[in-house]
Amino acid sequence: MDGKIVNNDVRIRNHVVQTYKGHSQEVCGLKWSGSGQQLASEGNDDLVHIWDVLMASSLPSAGHNQWLHRLEDHVAAVKALAWWQRSNQLTLWKYPSMVKMTELTGHTSRVLFMALSPDGCTVASAAADETLRFWNVFGAPETPKPAAKASHTGTFNSFNHIR
Repeated sequence: MDGKIVNNDVRIRNHVVQTYKGHSQEVCGLKWSGSGQQLASEGNDDLVHIWDVLMASSLPSAGHNQWLHRLEDHVAAVKALAWWQRSNQLTLWKYPSMVKMTELTGHTSRVLFMALSPDGCTVASAAADETLRFWNVFGAPETPKPAAKASHTGTFNSFNHIR
């Protein structure tokens, strides 16, 4: 709740291994990188910090470490984060059940970006091999139904247009 992160290793007697202090409000989530060398933290202060394990303090009272990166462009509390794995495969999950929907493969190098297109059915992805792919994941977009023709009544109902 105080914005401090304490890394404990309960296998050793002096179990406080590292401390990190950079958030001004409650820390909502933590995620270690695949290498275990960086820690990402997210908080109610709308910030994300990336910490390096080698820069952490081993003294709980110190707790004033310098982060590697501070991401400040959020307009609300950050509640979820993940480390992007260098992969040429995309996996889509249905939220909130987290059931795997599909795996998309086809890029020959790591995927750098992906987004749902405005039609709500197509996923776009860009990769380091300078390719852009569009994946039809959710079927065809709904097409609007044509408006019903207005019925003409009155004196000029037999005329379709005026010259």
